[in-house]
Order: sequence, then structure tokens, then C-alpha cells
Amino acid sequence: MKIHLAFGREGMDIEIPAHNLLKVLTMPGTVPLPDPARELEKQLKGPLGGRPLAEIAQGAKSACIVICDITRPVPNKVLLPPILRTLEENQIHRGDITILVATGLHRSSTPEELSLMVGERILDDFRVVDHHARVPEEQQYLGVTSCNTPVYIDRTYCESDLKLTTGFIEPHLMAGFSGGRKLVAPGCAGELTIKALHSPFFLENPACCEGSIDNNPLHHELLEIARKAGHDFIVNVSLDVNGAITGMFAGDPESAHAQGIAFVRNAVKAIAPRQADIVITTSAGYPLDLTYYQSVKGITAALPAVKKGGMLIVAAKCEEGLGSPEFTSMATAYRTVDAFVETITANPVLIDQWQLEECAKAARQADVVLVSPNIAAKFGHDLFIRTAASVEEALEDGFRKFGSDASISVIPKGPYTLVGVE
Repeated sequence: MKIHLAFGREGMDIEIPAHNLLKVLTMPGTVPLPDPARELEKQLKGPLGGRPLAEIAQGAKSACIVICDITRPVPNKVLLPPILRTLEENQIHRGDITILVATGLHRSSTPEELSLMVGERILDDFRVVDHHARVPEEQQYLGVTSCNTPVYIDRTYCESDLKLTTGFIEPHLMAGFSGGRKLVAPGCAGELTIKALHSPFFLENPACCEGSIDNNPLHHELLEIARKAGHDFIVNVSLDVNGAITGMFAGDPESAHAQGIAFVRNAVKAIAPRQADIVITTSAGYPLDLTYYQSVKGITAALPAVKKGGMLIVAAKCEEGLGSPEFTSMATAYRTVDAFVETITANPVLIDQWQLEECAKAARQADVVLVSPNIAAKFGHDLFIRTAASVEEALEDGFRKFGSDASISVIPKGPYTLVGVE
């Protein structure tokens, strides 16, 4: 049976013997909203929990609107104009409104990226700036959480009278789902806070995974930080694989986000009849599979579908290599999972170690094989997971290990799919 995988820019077709195929795990999806701008106008006046934005804005002298950086496809050209118009109509002057890009520990935005994110008109008319997590004087200290996380949040955000965030909701490999509180922290948090949130204290908890909310300690930590910093209103969306808006969730940061999560959960879930011997997944293609670092999201999302001790094959082009210099150095420094885990549990948190830790969690459950010709050729013997030049090569190894009747599940769009088992 021929199955198309999201791989790089063009995709990849693979052949799976029909008698081996357990299930192709695809999302049910939802229909795009016919008029997202009109729906947003409606929810700004009648929000999902809390008061209308115009009412919240009354009396405020300044406002900060936090948006995602270029790595998140939030349609801010649609979301920002009605938000900005509402603020100005309620006497918050244009010069007192800041659009803050939640870069976390990512690199700064380029001028071209800022234009792509908000549009030239907004870029010309409003103050649009990046958050700088590594600059201590740009953060405000707000104390510690109940879990003893030091809370440093962007000073511009903290000092604004009105605090809003936009974002989009999808499964997240650590926090359960993206959006909502994540724009405050880690999005606008200082380096010390971000490192604490990505420490083994949280990540080694099995509830810190895709789709997990109620018992997820990281989710509750992020909520506590957002409450400390203040969080007045959100506008979150859900998107289909083509970037079209399928749901709008504006209002109280916790209530609107919870309703968005419920909507997205139903739209992206895919249920397997049982765990498979071999699971073939992806990192959803370009741009999510540009690096091995990003491709870890496809690995962790597929874990529920594979048997303990099974094989997890992830097809990711990784045309930009392993990732940042820090991540590349770390990823190639350890020959075994145990050596890496022993190091991170005994030493302070390093930037980007959390993504490798997520991969280590997967490698302790299954035989992880990265299918990326570029990575296989350059780093094939340097990683604590295995590599292969093709899915066919990895499958042959799987059949040798589990037999010719091995069961196979396929997830064509890895991290977009919330996998479960009956």
C-alpha cells in the first residue's frame, strides 16, 4: 500500500505491505471558518469567559500584546487589526501600545520576519519589539512559584496596564497543548525561568507530554506564572494543515484556552486499535523538519502508538542539520542514552538540553531510527539514536527484528496528530 509522508518540501511516498499495516493514523480535521475576522469581532464583544475587551481596556493607559515569533504560524495579520482598533477606540494611544514578540530563547526576529508576522502597516504604525530573555535588565523579578521556579518576565509586559496575548493551539510535547499561558512563559520569560521550566524536574514527569493537561505539572506551573505576571485577555486560534483558521477562542486566558484545547483535541486525535511493533512517523515536513532538534516533536508524538521495545522510524529531512551549535555539540557528545541522562541530572540545565532529553525519553521506550540522508551521512555514528538513509532500509531492519508479520502503524503528519490507543 502506498502512503504519502510529509517530508521536506515535496513529501515522500512509501510502500507498506497490506498484511503488515495496522492503521494509518490521520486527523479528522475541521472545516475552516468562513469569516475569521467577523468571528473575532464577535468574540471581542462577547468573549469566552470574562469581560469584553473594550470593557477591560477602559481606564488603561498602556497595553502590551504578545505574539509568537516566526517559528509559529499564528495569523496575526488577521488577529491584530481588530484588537488594536478596540484598544485605540478605548483611549489607549497608539504610542502606548507595544507588540512584543515572544522569542523565548530563540534568536531575534529579522525585519523581513517582523513584516511577515504583522504586516508593513502595523510595523510602521506601532512599536513592535522582540523579547530578549538573555538580557537581565529587561526582566522583572516576580518572586518564586510554589515549585520554587524563579519568575523573571519581560519588563515591558509587566509594566503595561493591559496584557494580551495571541497564539494558536496544537499538541505540545511538554506542556500538553500550546497557546494561552505559554506566551507569557516561556515566551516572555527570562533565561533563568526558561531553564527551570525545561529542567528534568518537570520533563521527567510522564504527565509532561502531548495532550496532557489535568495532571501535567508544567501546565499548572505556567498557569501560576501567568497569574503572577498578569494576563488579561487572549486571542487563540486553531489551524488546519494548510494554515486556515478552523477555530477562534478569545476571552479569559484560562477559560478561552481550555475551550480551545477541547476543540483541538477532537480535531487532531487519531486512535490506533493497539500498539504496533513498528511505527513510521514524520515531523510534518517543511519547515518543522528543517533540523533534528525540531524533529524530536515528531518522535515524542508517536510514542503512544509503539510497543515497549518496538521500533519508531521518523522521516525528517533535516536539511539544516542537527540544530543550533549548542544542540549539535550536545547531541553528538553522548553514545548512550544513560550517559546523557546521568549528565543532565547531575549538572545545571543547559540551553537546548530539553529537546535532547525528550528524545532520550523516547529512546528508553523504543528503538528510534531517524531517516534523514543528510544526518545519516554526516552524524550517523555520533548520536545515541540510530540513523538510516531511507524508510525502506529502516523497515528491513525492523522486519529482521520483529519478523515478516510485524505490525506497522503510520503517522503521515507526526506532531500535528494526537495519537491514542483503544
